[in-house]
This record gives sequence, C-alpha cells and structure tokens, in this order.
Amino acid sequence: MPDSLSVTAAARDSISQSHGDPIIQVHQLDHRVDARQGELVILSGLNLQVNRGESVAILGASGSGKSTLLGLLAGLDRASSGSIRLAGQPLEQLDEDQRATLRSEQVGFVFQNFQLLPALTALENVMLPLELAGHGQAATEAETLLQRVGLGSRLDHTTLQLSGGEQQRVAIARAFASNPQILFADEPTGNLDRQTGETVIELLFDLNREQQTTLILVTHDIHLAERCQRQLELIDGRLVEQLNATEEVVR
Repeated sequence: MPDSLSVTAAARDSISQSHGDPIIQVHQLDHRVDARQGELVILSGLNLQVNRGESVAILGASGSGKSTLLGLLAGLDRASSGSIRLAGQPLEQLDEDQRATLRSEQVGFVFQNFQLLPALTALENVMLPLELAGHGQAATEAETLLQRVGLGSRLDHTTLQLSGGEQQRVAIARAFASNPQILFADEPTGNLDRQTGETVIELLFDLNREQQTTLILVTHDIHLAERCQRQLELIDGRLVEQLNATEEVVR
C-alpha cells in the first residue's frame, strides 16, 4: 500500500459519516478469542460503513483477521462486543435462525475453496439455494445463470468433472441465484491460475454491476483490490482506508 499521512480525528469523523444509503454499519467492533498464551485480540474498535452498490476490497497480511471480519459481517459468527447492522438488521440482537434467514434473503458468498456439494451437478448446486427459498422455477433460473457464466454445456457435470475455474463460476452463479443485496467474496481467485482468475473476476464485477449488488471482497491481490471503488487494509485489528496517495483514514 502507498505511504500515507493519517488524517485528523475531525476529518476521520467527517469521512465515516459520508452521505449514502448504508447497507452495512459497524460500530466499535471488538473480537477476541482464547488462545494458549491468553486472550488474542483480532479486531479492536473497528468502524465501517458500506453503502448500497459499493465495491469494497479488504486487504491485510495473513492472519490479520480478514476472513474473521467477513464472517462477522455476514452473521456467521458473533463479535465479542460492538454492533453490526446488516441490511438494517442489528445482528447482535438476532438469534441463529433469524441470522440464517437474513443471510438467505440478503447475502451471497463466493469462497476460495468453492464449497460446492461434490455429489451434485453444476445445475443442482445452483438450484439448491433457489429451492430452499421456495423459488418456483429453480431449474430454469439456475440454467439461465449457468448460461450467463459460460457453463451451459456443463449443466449435468458433477463438481469432480469440472476444472477449478469452472467450479468457481458455478459458485458465482450460485451466489447470485437469490439476487443478493450483498455479496461476500473470500479470496475468490486464490486457488486459480492468473488467466482463469482474471476471467472469474471480470464475471464477478459484471454481475455486480448488472444486479447493483454490494461487493465486499477479501484478497491479497492489490491489482484485484484496485478494481473496487474502495480499498481497506486491516492492520492491528482496525481498518485503514486508502483515500489517495497521500491520505488514509483509520476506522
């Protein structure tokens, strides 16, 4: 990341309260876990606001807590303290079932290791979230999405019959199947070669633009991060937002 000069507290507050339609709001988020050597602080006093339709990259060293933060934002885990509002809902006030319902209605995921069901075909993997949501035309919608990602001829192939790039495209089609308001992507090109990764990223951003989905992307790749509207780096449990070559803001 470029060398930067921290802005003043007043400027920081002004930036964090920027106008927009927030779909994610995080206030004073702390997350700690027990470790052999004692309590380990992963996130500390973290603040974040993401507006609808934004694309945001989260960078950071291995072990800095990027995936942990993504899981907390999606309601997959509970923070030690602080608040997270996801699509207007306070996650800390929802039980497990309520958070699962919120995710099924509002959230899509793309993971580094794809997380497809190996016994199912490409079509069945994409149909699954649609069927769980009670979609009346699950097969038709899933086929349309797979056609869109260039896998119309691979509908009946199982996961083991697909290449890594094809599996990730199935995962992207599945993520967009429920027309999510928010898409979380955790190192989506981490297991792909560069050329295949670039194809997958183009597809991800194309669908992001078409559906106006908010994109939160965790990556080690600065070039991928620069494709997003905002770049945040997780350092010592807090987010540092890169504004330009000479400014940064700590959240």
